[in-house]
Amino acid sequence: MQHKTSPSLAIVIPVFNEAKILPDALKTLQGLAVEELVFVDGGSTDITVQLIQDAGFTCLLSEAGRAKQMNFGTKNTKSNIILYLHIDTTITSSNISSIKKTYNQGFIAGRFNVCLSGSALSYRIISFFINIRSCITKVNTGDQAIFVTRKAYDAVGGIPDIPLMEDVAFSKRLRVHGKVVCLRDTLVTSSRRWEKYGVFSTIWLMWKLRFMFWVGASPDKLAEMYRNTR
Repeated sequence: MQHKTSPSLAIVIPVFNEAKILPDALKTLQGLAVEELVFVDGGSTDITVQLIQDAGFTCLLSEAGRAKQMNFGTKNTKSNIILYLHIDTTITSSNISSIKKTYNQGFIAGRFNVCLSGSALSYRIISFFINIRSCITKVNTGDQAIFVTRKAYDAVGGIPDIPLMEDVAFSKRLRVHGKVVCLRDTLVTSSRRWEKYGVFSTIWLMWKLRFMFWVGASPDKLAEMYRNTR
């Protein structure tokens, strides 16, 4: 269904112990033209909540777990569109405008292209294949800034409350419910995970976990495996 109204948009940002990178991220977010922006903290033990509140943003307190935090944030907003943003992914007001245009084109959800930060050629190659894979499969990951209409969110039952692969499971629900758009806008997302654990070991772990999830492994087991390798 296409719309002819100007939609409102809420950004929901789940956080947990992100005090080290918050100052720069908060400066970027303060200039965004958006109707609602809420952080959802999952029990940080550093000064994450204080930094967010001192910057003038709303910070909700939730049970730990990215899916729980994003669902909680969604329930505490009212906008037509919800954008789930990782704190280490940078977004602009121009990107917000691109999302709103999709609402009037009948898309129920979507994501952005991403570019890993850092100058290494390997990051450019990884980014390219992430974008191609997700556009072909319509299975998107959280660092691609997934967005969804509230109507579609409600229709598919929200984000699956599982400890890992919630973004993949959510994408699969959405792609069978309606049209999902692959926006060509490119967002920069942090390569800190790749830098810390190495390119090849990170790729191996990601594909191993996805394959196990695809063949029916328990998300709890996958989450435990992920923690043990980190």
